[in-house]
Amino acid sequence: MKATGIVRRIDDLGRVVIPKEIRRTMRIREGDPLEIYTDREGEVIFKKYSPIGELSSFAAQYADTLHKTCSMAVLICDRDAVIASSGVSRKEYADKPLSEELERMMENRSLYVWHEGADKLSALRDGSGHFLSCVMPILSEGDIIGCVASLMEAENDRHREIMNVDLESKLIQTAAGFLGRQLES
Repeated sequence: MKATGIVRRIDDLGRVVIPKEIRRTMRIREGDPLEIYTDREGEVIFKKYSPIGELSSFAAQYADTLHKTCSMAVLICDRDAVIASSGVSRKEYADKPLSEELERMMENRSLYVWHEGADKLSALRDGSGHFLSCVMPILSEGDIIGCVASLMEAENDRHREIMNVDLESKLIQTAAGFLGRQLES
């Protein structure tokens, strides 16, 4: 664990303020859930909580099924990183931070579908060999939890020839809706 040198006092209601610099660095936004851990040495540790992370094995199975039945490269993400992928290298995508464009798409709370002539946007902050084809945010009880995205290869638009765009968007919307409902129950 890394010491920051920042000291905060607990107020009379038991609250402590996490400094803005740490919130910015750790990408903690207002309203984000934090999980609290303690250990035997008396340390209290705050960790960002990912509700969809609870469904990571289920999400991985869902992504695999979409890939196997429809030949789609699929990512399932929480608000910060990829939690499941299929049809692409898991090593390349697993736990990698999302691009600002993908974060904006989630914030828009609506379906994104790439169209011929539009910029090809990467799912990852550091880029990759694939670009976003279709993205749908996962909503649970009105909150943005993450997203489901299909990908296409940078040099090859053959994906669009094989997959009907309407069908692709409906499959991505169905996956996002289903995962959102799983989190509500």
